[in-house]
Amino acid sequence: MTVEIALFRFAGFMILLSVALTYWVHPNFVWLTVFVGANLFQSSFTGFCPAASFFKMMGIKTEAQCAMKKSEN
Repeated sequence: MTVEIALFRFAGFMILLSVALTYWVHPNFVWLTVFVGANLFQSSFTGFCPAASFFKMMGIKTEAQCAMKKSEN
């Protein structure tokens, strides 16, 4: 798994979780959906994503790193 795939999965999970929490627990959980969406929006401009940084710290490689490793072999 790459950082990019992990990021898509994490963002999708967080959006679905926040919608479920909004529906079944409390309407104010909609702000979690807003936060995730705002973070995705700002990262498309700045390139900075806290979740991607966390995944890199965990040792997950990026698509570019995986492509370089394949080209070396």
